[in-house]
Amino acid sequence: MKIPGSIHARSFGVKLIVVCGLAVPMSVPALFVGGLIQERTRRAAEVVRQISGYSGGQQTFLGPTLVVPYRVAADSMRGPYVVFPSAATAVVRTKTEERRRSLFRVPVFQADLSFEATFDLAGTPSALPSGMEMDWNLAEIVVGVSDVRGALEDATLATGGKVMPLIPAQAQTGIALGSEQNGQIKLTLLGTRIEGIAKPNGKFQVSAEMRFSGAQRLAILSYGNRTQVSAQGDWPSPGFDGGFLPIRRTITKNAYTAEWSIPFIARGVRAEGPLQSIAGLENTALGTSFIEVADPYQSVNRCLKYVPLFLGMVFLCYFVLEVATGRRIHPAQYILVGVVQIIFYLLLLSLAERIGFDGAFAVAGAATVALLSTNAAWVFASRREGLRAMVTFTVLYVVIFVLLRAEDYALLIGAIASFLVVAVTMYLTRRVDWHSPLPAEDSGGPAERAA
Repeated sequence: MKIPGSIHARSFGVKLIVVCGLAVPMSVPALFVGGLIQERTRRAAEVVRQISGYSGGQQTFLGPTLVVPYRVAADSMRGPYVVFPSAATAVVRTKTEERRRSLFRVPVFQADLSFEATFDLAGTPSALPSGMEMDWNLAEIVVGVSDVRGALEDATLATGGKVMPLIPAQAQTGIALGSEQNGQIKLTLLGTRIEGIAKPNGKFQVSAEMRFSGAQRLAILSYGNRTQVSAQGDWPSPGFDGGFLPIRRTITKNAYTAEWSIPFIARGVRAEGPLQSIAGLENTALGTSFIEVADPYQSVNRCLKYVPLFLGMVFLCYFVLEVATGRRIHPAQYILVGVVQIIFYLLLLSLAERIGFDGAFAVAGAATVALLSTNAAWVFASRREGLRAMVTFTVLYVVIFVLLRAEDYALLIGAIASFLVVAVTMYLTRRVDWHSPLPAEDSGGPAERAA
């Protein structure tokens, strides 16, 4: 078939501009892959919410706190008065497992919590409104939990040699932490009366035992003027968050330990006051999150951000082979190469859900490199060019993988890799006459034609 002269008249320079320009429109289908990732991410979040709901969800706990009603003298009760312990200690032990639904996994935990609190009532009350008096006969110790559906056993309180069950508090059954805009945490208050134990200027100690299940995150509020918390569990990749980070932590392959120590001045909440003082503990949570280190959707989404760079490099490699061999490649061939790259991301996403990102990248990358190099052997009618393409694309995919894994150095690695690709291209095409027309189908390469 005869090729029109106008096509012959096109130069290598024009062809390079066309090839580079193709990388932009070929990046558009990646947006649809991004939409698919968002849909799968929403589905995963929905499954997480469902399974978390069955297990108790993210749990936040308040340790033993003294609540004493106050009232106007010889009048009806007005409200509860809160006294935080002068010293508080909490020990949390967790066992975790993964619950599965379809392709999605959710870490759930069972937690054994032990709380201790020492109360020193000297000078109490110091923040009582004028004209009010404390009704010590109705004093109770309360604890708080964000989702009582996760209770595995009845909570108990021990003091003065007595062990008492914790039931819905009488002073108030619940309190909200935080604002609706930022997401409220509603604590259910459980309590028990301690008549005869809490007295003006008195001192006493209490301890509480609780066993709860939950999912994804567990947090302890800094409920004492001085609070010490220790946590240990078997989750291999915990995250620590909240108002304070641990002062000591140890993370191994099969376990973790963490310790917090929060002094009164750092807590930022008064030692006693009205019931809303508990709400002030919102920013003092000591949190442990049970997270998946390898989130396939996040990893694939990061990979999509490099689509234009990736496509540009692959197209540039094909163009260099085209210049070196002297065989013309129709833009349709470049479009097919771009389609293969988009399918690579679909393979990566579908495989990452099942075998993890690293394995998925290896399988999808190997399949794509094999197809691209085989296509190069077909197009350039040379096994040698196919092998060259295989080596080139293998190196390219390895660089992309390293770039994705080295998050702190991703920008540096990407910039250096791009610089080197352009530098190699400039060197290999240094003798190309960019103004010369493209060769005919049966022409040799630039070196052959020069001879």
